[in-house]
Amino acid sequence: MIGSRSPALLGFAAFSGTGKTELLTQLIPILAEQGLRIGMVKHAHHAFDVDQPGKDSYRLRKAGAREMLISSGRRWALMHELAEDEEEMTLAQLLPKLDAASLDLILVEGFKHESFPKIELSRPDLGHPYLYPDDPNILALATDAPPPPGLTLPHLDLNDPPAIAAFIRTLL
Repeated sequence: MIGSRSPALLGFAAFSGTGKTELLTQLIPILAEQGLRIGMVKHAHHAFDVDQPGKDSYRLRKAGAREMLISSGRRWALMHELAEDEEEMTLAQLLPKLDAASLDLILVEGFKHESFPKIELSRPDLGHPYLYPDDPNILALATDAPPPPGLTLPHLDLNDPPAIAAFIRTLL
């Protein structure tokens, strides 16, 4: 069981370029098809926009609106601008922004240095060190290579999303 909170929380931690987003775009449909209601939190290492330059919401936000909520019959989104002196929010500060009552599982991409249950993704050919030896919150290691010597965590095939989804189901 992933923690005692509802919905369950599970992260995917890896260095940039490992394929976190690619794996998640394959895992989410598998888990959703099994009836799980999925929420997603993604960490970005840079400034980003979800609305497009020239659109009304973009223009209103750039004009100085601290928060911009845009809604339609299909979706809604809230943008909140941080002031220059405000610090980036932690995962714990972001999670209450989700509608937990409508979710079974929250998947998190990034936030690898925060303390919560995670699966580490690794492609040893990229030359990055493993995170699991220094992070007790890592529950499994998913790689595209044989397991490293002495690995005591479950080893998953990074290129087998159905198997990773099956592992996730064992955690729920």
